[in-house]
Amino acid sequence: MDYKYSSVTNIGLKRKNNEDSLGIFEVDNGILAIVCDGLGGNKAGDIASQLSVNSVYDYFQTSDLPDYLERIKFSIMSTNKDLIEKSNTSPDLKGMATTIEVLFLKGNNAYWGHVGDSRIYFLRNSKLTQLTKDHSLVQKLVDEGYLTLKEAEHHPNKNIIMRALGDNQKVEIDLSKMKLNSNEDFLFFICTDGVTGVINDLELEKIFSDYDKTNETLSKLIINRGAPDNFSFVTIAKNL
Repeated sequence: MDYKYSSVTNIGLKRKNNEDSLGIFEVDNGILAIVCDGLGGNKAGDIASQLSVNSVYDYFQTSDLPDYLERIKFSIMSTNKDLIEKSNTSPDLKGMATTIEVLFLKGNNAYWGHVGDSRIYFLRNSKLTQLTKDHSLVQKLVDEGYLTLKEAEHHPNKNIIMRALGDNQKVEIDLSKMKLNSNEDFLFFICTDGVTGVINDLELEKIFSDYDKTNETLSKLIINRGAPDNFSFVTIAKNL
């Protein structure tokens, strides 16, 4: 399949450093996209996210595992070990961690791995679907019936996440895959919570209706709403 793709990463208006990192790579005649939102304060978040993008790419493209979902799992698990080892080399890096989204598109298949509260979306027939579920305290409260989705949108503890890369020796990874129809128009959208913290899904659907202006329109809207966090996103589209 022929895809067109683009990315944006921005420090926002309130942060001193951009702790988001991303990468889009052509591997094995497919497209590999990685988006990370670093945690840890000072410069540790920057290092955690950039190290993770680089490491996942290196592990993925050098692996000979034939199953791409297993390859994503192996790459994320190996990167988790790298992060923990790196964090032990300096007190300034202690506790550094990151969210991670890994998406690989090849032929008529999409494969992805997910840890944290960054997200992967899929748009088809102008309808947006969230493919990942946030590993966050607020999502847990929603799942257990303590919060409604509306209440969750403005909850003061939205930024507390339950899983992150580098946080634990045994990282839990959500893994999934789907078949694609080469005759359909569709779009994958990967983003950090700096996007979803100020933009809702219905607004995203509307923005994607003019794909060529997505980066500009979305960035302007986030900035206009105060851009309280770093924000980063990747779009990969077919026939749009």
